[in-house]
Amino acid sequence: MLTARITAIGTYVPDRILTNAQLEQMVDTSDEWIVRRTGIRERRIAAEHEFTSDLCVSAAKDLTERYQADLRDVDLIIVATNTPDYGFPSTAAQLQHRLRIQESAAAFDLNAACAGFTYGINLAGRLIEAGAHRKALVIGADTLSKCVDYTDRTTCILFGDGAGAVLIEARQSEQPFITACQYITDGSGGKHVYRAGLSQQMDGSPLQGNGYTVQNGREVYRWAVTSVSSGIQSLLQEAGMGPEQIDWFVPHSANMRMIEAICERSGIALERTLTSTEWCGNTSAASIPLALAPAIADQRVKSGDRVLMFGFGAGLVGCGLIVTM
Repeated sequence: MLTARITAIGTYVPDRILTNAQLEQMVDTSDEWIVRRTGIRERRIAAEHEFTSDLCVSAAKDLTERYQADLRDVDLIIVATNTPDYGFPSTAAQLQHRLRIQESAAAFDLNAACAGFTYGINLAGRLIEAGAHRKALVIGADTLSKCVDYTDRTTCILFGDGAGAVLIEARQSEQPFITACQYITDGSGGKHVYRAGLSQQMDGSPLQGNGYTVQNGREVYRWAVTSVSSGIQSLLQEAGMGPEQIDWFVPHSANMRMIEAICERSGIALERTLTSTEWCGNTSAASIPLALAPAIADQRVKSGDRVLMFGFGAGLVGCGLIVTM
């Protein structure tokens, strides 16, 4: 049967490193507190004139160099981001030009915050399996440092910048690409993590914001642990699998304490969980590919492995997938 497969992956993180020790000089915090509460030791920060499209291009070039892949005949470009260079044109349209992809390609941005990458994977995979496309470039990328208040110790310790790109192509196989998919949407919780834009209202209540990311960490933690754990159980039930049949779990790398709690509730071993938290921080839509790429490179993740990916974040939204590598 016609299905889809991830055939190449590439990543990019900026050169600048922001360590916990450096944050100690900026806000009232400590390395010990940050590591204990989040598991983060450092994060990468985009240069002043380095934006999301630049990170996307670098991740795509890493993909082409590692796999000798040709992007010119890509017919679908999806960029998952909540920090595009512009309101419009889309980041995806910029990539078509900068990567010299054919003009007949469909190109659009997708904003599902930290769940954007799994949304993009699911959408590209389904479109390929439906015969609408043959070769998709899906990129999760964000430059959250550009919308973080570095006087707010509750948010500035968390976020970093990065990009991860995957090539998804049509293949003939007896094994489906996506075995199961589960979405979560709870718009009532949007007030718990947001970045104010044209409107300053949500549910009739004023949002306090000046373009910086605002987060109620306690509420987001509570929602994520409860909802993602439940979502994983629904995924496994849909696939007719037990947690022990999952080869690798790749959640959004928001916070290691959160991931540990999700693993405990869902029955997935932490030893089979891939994260990018420690050295990249929370990179939003980029965090899953940043965790997956090193494990593919060192052959921990192999062809045929069943990988459970689960993105979750602002919205509040989530998207979980069980995919065959």
